[in-house]
Amino acid sequence: MARSPKSRKRKKGGLVRRIVVWTLGIGTLIACCGLIALVIAVYTTKASLPSFDQLKSSPNGQMIRVHSADGTVIATLGPSYGQWISYDQIPVDMRHAMISIEDRRFRSHIGVDPIGMLRSLRFAIRYHGTGRRLQGASTITQQVARTIFLSNKYDISRKIREAILALAMERKFSKDQILELYLNKVYFGGGAYGIDAASRLFFGHSATHLSLGEAAIIAGLVKAPSHYSPTADPKAAVDRAGVVLHAMVETGDITQAQADAANPHVVKFAPQPKYNSVRYFTDWALPQLESLIDETQAPLEVWTTLNLKMQREAEAAVRANVPKGAQGALVSMDRDGAVRALVGGTDYVTSTYNRATQAERQPGSSWKLFVYLSALEAGYKPDDMIDDQAVDINGWTPKNDEGYYFGPVTLRKAFALSLNASAAEIGQKVGFGTVADMAKRLGITTPINTYPAMVLGTSNVRLIDMTRAYATISNQGVAVVPFGINRVTSNGQVLYQHETDTSNVLVAPYIAAEMTDLLQTAVNTGTGRAARIGRPVAGKTGTTTSNKDGWFMGFSSGLTTGVWMGRDDAKPIRGLYGGTAPARAFAAFMKQAVADRPVEQFQTALTPPDWQTEPDDQSYFGSPDNGMFVDPNGMPLGNSSSTYPGGSYYSPQDAYPGDQPDGGQQQTQQPVNPSDTPPAPPQRLDQDWLDRALGRKPEAQPTPPAQRRQTQPQPSPSPTPSPKKDAPQSLLPHQFDRPNQ
Repeated sequence: MARSPKSRKRKKGGLVRRIVVWTLGIGTLIACCGLIALVIAVYTTKASLPSFDQLKSSPNGQMIRVHSADGTVIATLGPSYGQWISYDQIPVDMRHAMISIEDRRFRSHIGVDPIGMLRSLRFAIRYHGTGRRLQGASTITQQVARTIFLSNKYDISRKIREAILALAMERKFSKDQILELYLNKVYFGGGAYGIDAASRLFFGHSATHLSLGEAAIIAGLVKAPSHYSPTADPKAAVDRAGVVLHAMVETGDITQAQADAANPHVVKFAPQPKYNSVRYFTDWALPQLESLIDETQAPLEVWTTLNLKMQREAEAAVRANVPKGAQGALVSMDRDGAVRALVGGTDYVTSTYNRATQAERQPGSSWKLFVYLSALEAGYKPDDMIDDQAVDINGWTPKNDEGYYFGPVTLRKAFALSLNASAAEIGQKVGFGTVADMAKRLGITTPINTYPAMVLGTSNVRLIDMTRAYATISNQGVAVVPFGINRVTSNGQVLYQHETDTSNVLVAPYIAAEMTDLLQTAVNTGTGRAARIGRPVAGKTGTTTSNKDGWFMGFSSGLTTGVWMGRDDAKPIRGLYGGTAPARAFAAFMKQAVADRPVEQFQTALTPPDWQTEPDDQSYFGSPDNGMFVDPNGMPLGNSSSTYPGGSYYSPQDAYPGDQPDGGQQQTQQPVNPSDTPPAPPQRLDQDWLDRALGRKPEAQPTPPAQRRQTQPQPSPSPTPSPKKDAPQSLLPHQFDRPNQ
């Protein structure tokens, strides 16, 4: 007999109820087990907590002494201590201000705030995927637990430990004791831990005499000490104090009339000590400790690369030459990447913004380093000819600063005079993507566009990145990575020792030598003449549209220095060119910086690879251009190859790779002497096979490179440009001298 619909419905309803009951039962069991585990964890933690007196004497933060290269202590960072202020000595306004802005339910919760946790969860759901952290969930008790027992590392496991510690502390200590610990240990910025240290630092007196306005300023610092600190941004500190006063009115701790009378805008701050430009260097170098060592408690001795004499000279050179109303920055590094001087602005007290490492500005023609490097790698030589004339690239027609075109000129002259039309022509021939890849290879970390105008330096860069790129050329193509920390010790034990990696060759040595040749000419006869210092200097100027930025990048005697000048608001500066104030600042600094160093002549005549010197036809079938052969895992074949980000491989020992595959077997090509008989080709790779593979007839052999170079047009001694018909037909006169081009 078939069941009725009502019977089936009752049976289905019964099944659903059983599922719900089982789910609730299992959930309740899990919750009970979790609650029991939590209780056990809390009371176990409570038993292991130090006493209140022991917590009072626990250290705040980590002491760091920073040394220059000669051992002089240049900064002492870390906690500054005031007196311990007992609960009954803490001004009532200070207590109320902190509770109102940080934890309104402090007196009623059990160590964690369920309402705050729900609000934080709602925030997390709303901003999921944006990278923003959970906010509003940490109580004062949790903050005390984190300050004393945990690190600031943000992850779920730390939040769980923090909550357990907070619950345990609430079981062991009174609310007044917890608030006393908090107000004497929390970090308020500027190295100040505790309200007394903060009061003495910011207002010049003890915390026992804090006014309502001063208490509001101090309470407002906890959320973001570095941002709201009066030493960094007094206006931000005062504005944040207004938020605190409003919160105190909402909680009923003060009236609106009292809040209005407090008026944090009239609070007087204590004068701050004058900092010199060394702080720009320490602000850049010390954050690197986090990735170098794991020690977060023991006192540290940090030995840096900073040369105090050079730093003083750099600061003086920038201040003496920077245009009125503008800012200046300078970075100087040795060939191993050791930063010897770093100036991020004209006055650290006025502005802590580090223009040497943080600011991103257009580099102008100093960017042409990457354009001409790309041309040199493509086969160009400094004495090769290009036609400096009007060029139209998708409607973009760059003009030279001189207002006219020079016609056929050598690559060296085009670079020395910083001819824009020539740079555009080169960029079009070698590829704008190739130029961008070259910049990335040499250490430019900011985004790079590949529009045609990029060859004139329209992509924003950082001064320290540009200095690094020029230092790589000074270092004969070996990668230079800037560093500021040489050694870190703690209690006599070495925690870190810098080691320089010289295995990463980014540009072949002969290419770096040719580029140095061009850079020398720019200083000796071109736009960088103001940078001459009486010894060999190689460098390049850079000026952006409407004279908004001026750059000079150069090196001498193993020291590479970059200078930038401009306004923070990017407004034009009359008379600012790379070859004026920046070049003069470079010269003023470098004259002193290299005075004690031996004069070094540049190596501009390194032996080129075989494919550029072999006159016989067999040389056409030698090493591949930028030869790169890899195994199935993407690793280069050969024992001594080094890689660069662009993907080609160079050996530090050889100017050009000489490996080529043969039927899956690696075979090394031997150099060919013009007087020797060409070696016999490998089996199967005979001349007939090559002719057929390349679609060539045996009788139509190409002209050897040496003969073809002799027929290239040479620069005319006359200043009058040669007729257009005499200009070279191709930008790359050697493009058929190298295979796979």
